[in-house]
Amino acid sequence: MPREHTRTYFLGKLARELELRGLEAFLRPDPPSLKVRDPDAAIFSETVDCVALSDGWFYRWSWGDVVESADQPAAAADRIVKVFTTGEPRPHPGLEDA
Repeated sequence: MPREHTRTYFLGKLARELELRGLEAFLRPDPPSLKVRDPDAAIFSETVDCVALSDGWFYRWSWGDVVESADQPAAAADRIVKVFTTGEPRPHPGLEDA
């Protein structure tokens, strides 16, 4: 099970980055993946998983393309935000004054 713990760890880091940018991210347990959605456009969602490849761990879109290295959760979140928005990262409403 260490592989599943590693996957969940990286997905948790990505979820935090996505939430800081105003998206919602829900961890699905089996197999571990994130369901990501924009609270302002709930009809649109995307599933992102995390896989071990020969060069390390990577976040991956539901259709199999790599999003970004799991060592770069902020860069991955920025790329995912661009799919959901016009490309401008949005701060989480509760963190705007932080």
